[in-house]
Amino acid sequence: MSLPVEKAYKIHRMKLLFNKGFLFYAEFNLRLFFKLLFTKKDILLANDLDTLLPNFLISRLFNKKLVFDSHELFSEIPELVERPKVKWFWRSLEKWIIPKLKNCYTVSESIVNHYKNLYNTNFVVIKNYPSASNETVDSYSLPFEFSEKKIIIYQGAVNIDRGLELMLDAMQFVNDAVFMIAGIGDVLEELKLKVTEENLETKVLFLGRRSPDELKMITPKANLGICLEEDVGLSYHYALPNKLFDYIQAQIPVIVSDLPEMRKIVNDYGVGIVLKERTPENLAKLLNEMLKNGEDPWKMELEKASKELTWERESEKLKAIFQNLG
Repeated sequence: MSLPVEKAYKIHRMKLLFNKGFLFYAEFNLRLFFKLLFTKKDILLANDLDTLLPNFLISRLFNKKLVFDSHELFSEIPELVERPKVKWFWRSLEKWIIPKLKNCYTVSESIVNHYKNLYNTNFVVIKNYPSASNETVDSYSLPFEFSEKKIIIYQGAVNIDRGLELMLDAMQFVNDAVFMIAGIGDVLEELKLKVTEENLETKVLFLGRRSPDELKMITPKANLGICLEEDVGLSYHYALPNKLFDYIQAQIPVIVSDLPEMRKIVNDYGVGIVLKERTPENLAKLLNEMLKNGEDPWKMELEKASKELTWERESEKLKAIFQNLG
């Protein structure tokens, strides 16, 4: 069941008959088309490839401006790597529509270059930085109790190829620390079973789904954040996950995959370490070293980066797009 959403604007939710697969996307796109058809509109915004077709058709029917927000390379997500027919469909849709678009933005330079090489398009980079944090978390108590252990946190979707299995294997070699997983997803039950089978109950804690407001209070209590996506498909290869910037905003150091965009952020801002060798033993060694050293080696860099990488700054670029629509 979806959680309630409170925004400063009106939200329309659809209760679909199908929850996954082709029928889900077909029903969703058809219903979205008719919803847009009978809704007053000035500008259309398509959030990722799976909403682009109805928005594109409506923009042509009504001669309205269309903005495409590509959060990821949808046609290159890991779930499609071994599904060539499904991938062909999404790539064909992408190839048909994207070259016709004038107003596009995405999350990284790597994806900009990818679209440029394929379709000769001009995307703008808008990174999904969090808002500057003004929260006071010192008096906040974590929603659980454990001994004086260091905290490693993962926040986000608990899905395939997020490096979570690797982390569980590494936790066998990590002492005096607990690994918190904040989120839900496709592999959650598999991870819970793995924790039980490998007797990691005292080292791994599942927080379930937490609201952004809760995470703003929980994450700064951690000592270390992880962002360990596998190099599976171009979408993950070029990934620049929101959680990386949430960790930086919380001013906790990070361990990230050796992938171009994440590596660049960590190296440019000096906010953590890049995992070069993806083995449980090597990851555990890095975790133990970073937890032993504490936040001090990265404290000044994290403070600087948390002030610079904020939505308040980045949103000005987004406003400029909407003020100068082609």
